[in-house]
Amino acid sequence: MNKIIGLIILLIAPTAWLAAQTQRTADTIPKAIDTLPVPLPDTAETEAILRIKNLNPYFTLHVDSTLTYKLEINKEESKYYWYLRNSPVGLRINKDNGTLTFKAEKSYFLSGKLRYDNEYRVNIGVQSLDNPTERVDTSFSIVFYNTEIVLAKVKPSVNSTITIEEGDTLAFKVQCEFGSFPIDNITFLANLPMKNYTNVKKCEDDFIWSPPFDFVKETDIGKERILLLSFIGTNRFMVRDTAVVRVIVKDALNYPFALQEFNLQAHNIETYILQLKYTFLQLDKGVKKTKNARTGFDITSSTTALTGTILTSSTSTDAQKTGKILPSVGVSLVPIKEAVAPQKVFDQNQASAVRAAIKRLDYMLKDNALVGERDPDIAKKTNKLKDELKQIQVQLIDVPIEMTRNMSEKELNDYFDSPKVRRKYRLKK
Repeated sequence: MNKIIGLIILLIAPTAWLAAQTQRTADTIPKAIDTLPVPLPDTAETEAILRIKNLNPYFTLHVDSTLTYKLEINKEESKYYWYLRNSPVGLRINKDNGTLTFKAEKSYFLSGKLRYDNEYRVNIGVQSLDNPTERVDTSFSIVFYNTEIVLAKVKPSVNSTITIEEGDTLAFKVQCEFGSFPIDNITFLANLPMKNYTNVKKCEDDFIWSPPFDFVKETDIGKERILLLSFIGTNRFMVRDTAVVRVIVKDALNYPFALQEFNLQAHNIETYILQLKYTFLQLDKGVKKTKNARTGFDITSSTTALTGTILTSSTSTDAQKTGKILPSVGVSLVPIKEAVAPQKVFDQNQASAVRAAIKRLDYMLKDNALVGERDPDIAKKTNKLKDELKQIQVQLIDVPIEMTRNMSEKELNDYFDSPKVRRKYRLKK
C-alpha cells in the first residue's frame, strides 16, 4: 500500500511542477489587447454602398483645350442622375451618364469670367432616382493655365516727348501694364546729372523734378537741353522692359533773381533821386542867397540916387553938396555888388539840370513798373533803368552829389514839389 502511494506521488509531482512553471510564465508575460478592432469587410455590404469609382480630385486644363471625362459608379447608371454645384463658366455634366465636358475658350479669360492660375472648387454629386437618401456628395478642383507669355510693360503717364522750361515742375506717375509676370522692381537712369528728384522704385511711384535755372548752358544749341529719362522694369525672372521719356528743357528767366535785381536797381535810383534832391536844395539856396544880396545892393543904390536927387533941390547949400555926391555913391555900389555877390548863372543852370534829371528818373520808375505777379518784360525794364541811371550820372558828373543827413525824405520831397520852386524853375517861352 505504501509503495502504491509513493508511486502515485512520484507520478503527480512532475506534473504539478510543470503546471506551476506554466502558471509562472503566464504571469510574467502580459497578454496583448487589441484596442482598435477592425471588423472583417463584408463584400456584399460594401458593394451595396453608392460610390464613384474613378473620381479625379484635381484637373488642370490649358486654355483653348477640351475636357471630356466619364465618371463611373458602382451601381446601375440608369437609376441615378448627376449634378454640379458652384461650377465655373462652361463646365457641364451629363446628368444621365456622368460625363464632364468643358472647353476652355480664351474669350472666358479675356472677358474676366475666368482667371488663370486660380483654383476653382466644384461640388459634384450623384443621387438615386428611387431613393433620395441614397446619394454621394463630393468635390474636385480645376485650374486653368496659359503657356502664352504676356510681357509686362512700363507705361509712364505722359507722352514720350515733353517740353518744359527751367524752374517748372515735371511730375508724372510711372505705371505698369501687368502681364504674365508682374514687374517687381524699377531702375531709373538719366543721360545727364540730376539733383533733387524723387526716385522711382516700383510701379505707381511718382517722378517729380524741377530743372534749376542754370540747367541749360550758354553753349547749348537753341538755348535748350535734351534729357532722356529711362525707367527699366524687371520681373522675378529678370526679364526687362524699358520706357524712355524725352524731356526738352528750354532756357528760362530766373524770375526770383530777376525780381531781386529789379528791386535793387529801383532802390539805387530812388537813393540817387534823394541825393539829387538834396543837391538841388543846396544849389537853389545858394542862388537864392546871391539874389537877395544883389537885390539889397540894387535897393541901396537906387535909394542913394533918389536921395541925392532930392537933396539937390534943397535950399541948403550943404544939402545940395551932399545931393551931388550921393548919386556917385550909388554908382560905385554897382561894381561892389558884382564883386561881393556875382550872379550864379552856372549854379542856377545846374539846379535846373538836376531838377530835370529828378523828373526824368521819377518818370522812368513809373513807366517801368512791374505788371502782374510775373512780368515777362522784367529783364528789359531792369536794363532800361540801368541805362537811364548811367546816362543821368554821366550828364551830372560835374555836379557835386551829397547825401542829406539832417533832412528826411518827406522834407526833401515837400521842398522839391513846393509851388514856389515850380514857379521858379518852370519852362519859359
